[in-house]
Amino acid sequence: MTDPPRLPRLVVTTREIEPVDDLIEFADPTSPLAWLRRDRGIVGVGIPLVEISLSGVDATPEHFAATWRELAAATEIDDAVNLPGTGLVGFGTLAFDPAVSAAPSVLLVPPTVIGRAGNRAWLTSIRRVDDIAATEAPTARPYGPLWSASLGPGTQGPTGYQASVSSGLSAIANGDYEKIVLARDVVGTIPAGADLRRLVRALASEYPDTWTFAVDGLVGASPETLVTVHGGRLTARVLAGTIPRGTDASDDVVASDALAHSAKDLSEHRFAVRSVLETLAPHATNLHADDEPFALELPNLWHLATDIAGDISHHASALDLVGVMHPTAAVAGTPTQTAIRAIRDLEPFDRGRYAGPVGWVDGNGDGEWAIALRCAQIGEPDDETIPVVAHAGAGIVSGSIPESELLETRVKLRPIIDALA
Repeated sequence: MTDPPRLPRLVVTTREIEPVDDLIEFADPTSPLAWLRRDRGIVGVGIPLVEISLSGVDATPEHFAATWRELAAATEIDDAVNLPGTGLVGFGTLAFDPAVSAAPSVLLVPPTVIGRAGNRAWLTSIRRVDDIAATEAPTARPYGPLWSASLGPGTQGPTGYQASVSSGLSAIANGDYEKIVLARDVVGTIPAGADLRRLVRALASEYPDTWTFAVDGLVGASPETLVTVHGGRLTARVLAGTIPRGTDASDDVVASDALAHSAKDLSEHRFAVRSVLETLAPHATNLHADDEPFALELPNLWHLATDIAGDISHHASALDLVGVMHPTAAVAGTPTQTAIRAIRDLEPFDRGRYAGPVGWVDGNGDGEWAIALRCAQIGEPDDETIPVVAHAGAGIVSGSIPESELLETRVKLRPIIDALA
């Protein structure tokens, strides 16, 4: 075990300000910190006052939850707005499989947070208790020049991916597990000095119904809510089962109907919903899910989706529930731990934070967390370029076809590849 981080005592003040049109303009061009959806969102500004970074067996959501409770308990909060995203806020991104991943899991508290909910906006200033200097008001900065990435196949190319799917199907036929989610990677570079806010803005504009996020170099637009906690209530959205959008209105209706009646996709979806309900049952009352999934429409595909809601028991925080729920069957498989071990063998790369939890938590323990999908991890720059890696996966169950699963990963990679290009 590593020594726990030394936590400062903080003073937090939130006040309402005039409405803000574009929160992203206030973010750091080289290291944006943001969480956005339609006309709601928060953006962190400045070098983080607190950075909780954990790796290996210590990097569990439970460890983060305990550390966050300690930090929040020692913080003085003056919040005159009292909306989701006000007061003390930490932005987080956690590794998918911390036991084997080289990627650290982090929770960041910036000195300034600017937020918006509809026609209301606020400014949160965060300082150490012994720092008497006033926090400077953030200023919007013009976007830098347009740029594009150079991308190509990663460690797991199309042929290798189909071979891994075939191996997974053989294991399913042998009864080793019922479902496994297998991913492949795309790698490339972007120009050094690129304004990464352009990537955030492109995703937020093209996919407004997703959670657009930027935390510690992980940038993406996820359609899948892991868990939202507010005022003692929890909600989650399960996505499993996918088909590309049609080429025209008539073809699109056919595609949606095919997904809604696909035995393979419905089976995959039931695995995912059942996993979430069983996981949340000990931590919630009045827990319920829709009887049948609905077709969630995104610009490039349809998903089968089910919403889940309930009342939190035992005063669990958002981070507590992240720890309980991750990894879900939707991004790992069933049984989950068996699938995780198989993923380590079948994927020839480190997922890093792809398919891990990403989101924010406040001083009350409330927060919003998504699964890090449709995303890219931005690496450390050199003199000329910045490395970037993106992933996409598909759920493999009995009846899956390797060529079809490869096509699904291509469709899922499209949002982040188009935004990078």
